[in-house]
Amino acid sequence: MNEFLFFYHVLAVFCFILGALRLGKNALITIIAIQGVLANFFIFKQIKIFGLNVTATDVFAVGGILALNLLVEFFGKEIAKKAVWITFFTSIFCCVMGIFHILYVPSVYDINHQNYAAIFSFMPRVIISSLIVYFAVQRFDVFFYSFLRRKFKWKYPTILNVSSLMVSQLLDTILFSFIGLYGIVASLKDIIFMSLIIKFIIIVFSSPFIFVVSKLFRGRHRICRIKNLESEKQSFSKLKNGKYFENK
Repeated sequence: MNEFLFFYHVLAVFCFILGALRLGKNALITIIAIQGVLANFFIFKQIKIFGLNVTATDVFAVGGILALNLLVEFFGKEIAKKAVWITFFTSIFCCVMGIFHILYVPSVYDINHQNYAAIFSFMPRVIISSLIVYFAVQRFDVFFYSFLRRKFKWKYPTILNVSSLMVSQLLDTILFSFIGLYGIVASLKDIIFMSLIIKFIIIVFSSPFIFVVSKLFRGRHRICRIKNLESEKQSFSKLKNGKYFENK
């Protein structure tokens, strides 16, 4: 049952991502941020899928990564970086507001306070763990990818990029699972294994997925690429002029 539901869930997320892309940059950023919030809420629900005891948030990992890849492809890396920060900011806001709400003394008629308290009591740990792991993995990825490029003398860029991504995601999954989920979930081993399988599949198939979507949205893709090139030229021009005046 859960296996079929998982695939339908992924399909539903894909449809909403494509709809957001159709609406534009702001809608795509919004759906990325919402998936980040949903992942933090539902990470405490444990399910059994393919014989493994995992959390119910792997779908949002799939959707978040693919939506970020689309954001990079259509609107550039700087917008994607901004989307990551917006996601963190939104998650922190929801966490802080949730803590305020559980501090209110419930009335005698309230029947949901304990449920909310159980969710939000662990959420600060999850969000702080996400921030710590994100910064650590980002630094490692830059170092490791640079090391691979020097080691192989700038050859095989695609293979090196995929290898770097896989190692970084391995580190990301293991660190977050131990820092954020240890003592909360039943089986860290199952969660790590399932997350890695999903992330590796995304890494392998993300390029074909981006290619197909760019063909479906050919007109928008062409316009966005032109705007990105113009923006990069303007940034380079400003940088060049700045260096020129420094030298003078």
